[in-house]
Amino acid sequence: MKRYAVAIAAVLAFGYVVVAGAAPAVKTYQVTGPVLEVTDSKIVVEKGKEKWEIARTPDTKVTGDLKVGEKVTIEYSMTATTVEVKAAKADATKAPAKEKTDKK
Repeated sequence: MKRYAVAIAAVLAFGYVVVAGAAPAVKTYQVTGPVLEVTDSKIVVEKGKEKWEIARTPDTKVTGDLKVGEKVTIEYSMTATTVEVKAAKADATKAPAKEKTDKK
């Protein structure tokens, strides 16, 4: 019975790994530069002449002492927060509207 339980646990664990591995990977990006500002909700990094503001959550993993002036590499991904679908434009092949002309 013990072997049976161990075999089932192994199959379930393998199935979990296969299903988790099948999820599409989210594309990630990196930015490297000196830290200009650090708060609980963001990290501002200078890249060239630009300031990059990256959101920070309690789940953000930080290794080392994150403080202003330190050179860091931040790995981030882009996530849509809202999507607004616009109505399609009128058919472009229609004749343009005629202009009104005032006759005096």
